[in-house]
Amino acid sequence: MSLTLVAVLVVLFLAAACAVGLYNGLVRLKHGVSKAWSNIDVLLKQRHDELPKLVETCKQYMQHERTTLERVIAARNAVASAREKHDVGALGQAESGLRAGLGQLFALAENYPDLKANDSFQHLQQRISGLENAIADRRELYNEAVNLNNVRIEQFPDVIIARLFAFQAAELLEFSEAEKADVDLKSLFN
Repeated sequence: MSLTLVAVLVVLFLAAACAVGLYNGLVRLKHGVSKAWSNIDVLLKQRHDELPKLVETCKQYMQHERTTLERVIAARNAVASAREKHDVGALGQAESGLRAGLGQLFALAENYPDLKANDSFQHLQQRISGLENAIADRRELYNEAVNLNNVRIEQFPDVIIARLFAFQAAELLEFSEAEKADVDLKSLFN
């Protein structure tokens, strides 16, 4: 075997090894995005299951606050629909509506001392608040995974492998302007 042939084979082997390494890295990132989404999905499902219990507890005390309770239920259903469709854009909008509804519901609960003192309400409020915090943490991890994936499929030489094997950019979980705006606490307590 000639020295040139050996050198060419070594270069081809190194190029193939590099391509395999790039491909495996992109696959790992793609599945990291899926895993991060699944972590959010689990928490959204748990919250989805807890919200009817909270609303039912509130209904017993807040008969004339029906509009707020219906808004929370409608927002809950919108989140569930977006979650089932894996529609990240719609989920961001639905989350905005749900957070606003929950904020109003918890603010209204201040007007009902018996409700605030109810053990079931307190437990559900703490559970949902804990889920909200966990969802916020998972959103951050999801967006980080999406960012890593999206940057990697655009970088050279990864872009060659990404285009060759049709790796797609993932969508960040973003929030509506209403959710990012400052909260008007005065209006919540009036």
